[in-house]
Amino acid sequence: MTMLNEFIDRIRAASADGTPLVIRGGGSKDFYGEPVQGALLDTRALTGVLSYEPSELVVTVRAGTPLAELEAVLAQQNQCLPFEPPHFAWQGDGASATVGGMVAAGLSGPARASVGCVRDYVLGVGLINGRGEQLQFGGQVMKNVAGYDVSRVLAGSLGTLGLITELSLKVLPLAPAEATLEFTCTQAEALALLNGWGGQPLPLNASAWIAEAAAPDAPDSAPRPGVLWLRLRGAVAAVESACRSLGGLGGQLRAPEQAQPVWAALRDQRLPFFTDAVARGLALWRVSVPQTAPVLALPGQPLVEWHGGLRWYALPADQADAVRAAARQVGGHATLFVAPPGAATDAAPPRFDALSAPLARIHEGLRRSFDPAGIFNPGRQYARAAIAATADVAS
Repeated sequence: MTMLNEFIDRIRAASADGTPLVIRGGGSKDFYGEPVQGALLDTRALTGVLSYEPSELVVTVRAGTPLAELEAVLAQQNQCLPFEPPHFAWQGDGASATVGGMVAAGLSGPARASVGCVRDYVLGVGLINGRGEQLQFGGQVMKNVAGYDVSRVLAGSLGTLGLITELSLKVLPLAPAEATLEFTCTQAEALALLNGWGGQPLPLNASAWIAEAAAPDAPDSAPRPGVLWLRLRGAVAAVESACRSLGGLGGQLRAPEQAQPVWAALRDQRLPFFTDAVARGLALWRVSVPQTAPVLALPGQPLVEWHGGLRWYALPADQADAVRAAARQVGGHATLFVAPPGAATDAAPPRFDALSAPLARIHEGLRRSFDPAGIFNPGRQYARAAIAATADVAS
């Protein structure tokens, strides 16, 4: 309790004098969102698994606990966080990601389209708000919410609503069987295959289409073949049956020792597509679209995940308008996920798409309720002045 009291005292003092606080765990996601400045509020002292009931599929853990530590505890009971939260090893030592940062960032890995996202597994949360009040939301079972589900609102809030102190999470058993198939096809062919498989009783878990390297004299926008990786997970009989049927369509079965490193590298963005983008000084754009969306009219070849629903583009930051227009045209949106060096200037495009007036009003209302002095990670999601202006117009 002494440790929490120290956090409470710091937050109350910061609220009283208007000192911005930067909430930070291991720092593995410092790149994500708008740059922020302020006094550091380090969560790594809040560590440890508080309770774990494997038979109930629920674990309660302090927010500063390393993500790798929690995953190791779950693995001992053949259980896991099925949404595969990224660790982003390229940001540091690979062990720096924390459970609180996992929820605050709200990022999920390759299996997200099949199993759900981070917020779907958040059952309860402990929080210290901007008034220095210690609050508890949710619980340790799924049906425990009446009214606004605050626990899940915190997923993806990027620390702008309060300091998360502990979390109760739903976990799941490891799948009895897993297999990875590889298909050679273009992006358009991969999207058609994935859309067709989505309507069939197949144990689809994750997919990734990766273009082949372009020939030196080939136009950057010219379609070129690539590899579609498809991961199946589920009951032994279901996975075996799917392997037989999809193998007849040209799918080549890959050994686990070949496939697992690829999926791990995809989760943590260590594949050449990502590392080359950073090396070339390009921005990494995260484009979320309906899975049925066609090939987007953008230069370059994307890396396609989530059965077509997530498309990564490595393009200059000044292509923001074109990227966001292409996403909106098919009912999606785009995020400047990793900005190139030097992009943290007033001229840089916003990291996130602009909110509609109704959503801006909700965001600002939530922020004012939880953090009336505006001290937590100010501006990490959106420029607060812009949100307030939009919300005032909407009201």
